[in-house]
Amino acid sequence: MPFPDEPQVAAVLAYRPTWPEDFARLAAELRAALGPHAHAVDHVGSTSVPGLAAKDCVDIQIRVAAPLDEELHTALLGAAGYRRRPEPWNRTEVSGGRECRKLVFAPPVGARRCNVHVREAGGPNARFALLFRDYLRADGAARRAWGEFKSRLADGFPELAAYGQVKAPATEVLMIAAERWAAATGWDPGNTRDSKIEHVSE
Repeated sequence: MPFPDEPQVAAVLAYRPTWPEDFARLAAELRAALGPHAHAVDHVGSTSVPGLAAKDCVDIQIRVAAPLDEELHTALLGAAGYRRRPEPWNRTEVSGGRECRKLVFAPPVGARRCNVHVREAGGPNARFALLFRDYLRADGAARRAWGEFKSRLADGFPELAAYGQVKAPATEVLMIAAERWAAATGWDPGNTRDSKIEHVSE
């Protein structure tokens, strides 16, 4: 759920070319905060797909070593002003038939809107985020249909919780097509295109 200073409704906008620049600035801050504990920082979610309509909230994935160290990452990001989202669904998610741990952080008060997702490198949920992005980057018809769906959904269900509840099963359907695309093209999550990844040696 949003914190009191965050928007309470879903507003889907036409793609903005400034979103990659916003990601780059946020990623630099996060790398500085986490240092060698961030194996990779990825621009994910709808704002990472050129031409795709999205909420004006940059989704960032930080891939970290397994097992995820909740206390460490909360302390490091908290020192930089990031606020951990407390809800149970922001601590675990099911992906590839497996329950996966994660942490989700909101930005500091007054900072650029974003969601920071901390996931274990190599986990199915980290792969899911990268595949979602790369499939929609590659398939123009799917990208246009997904953007139109989200715009209509936000018009009909502007409250964030309702918007998310309707979008979740639709995302699962989208990812069936994404998995077929991945199999047909030999897509490899370790060799993603334009992923803004920075690998840091331990």
